[in-house]
Amino acid sequence: MLRNAFQPWHLVLVVCLLVFGSERLPDMARSPGRSMRILKSEAHALRSDDTA
Repeated sequence: MLRNAFQPWHLVLVVCLLVFGSERLPDMARSPGRSMRILKSEAHALRSDDTA
């Protein structure tokens, strides 16, 4: 029964938790979202500069 309960991604999560700690994981999860938001706003600013 336990053999089917654990998947390879469980091991990845445990390793990430051990390496980075529980305090840094939420910040690391937010980081790609912030980066995409900045990229989107910069691309929008470039497009609006071209039309002006």
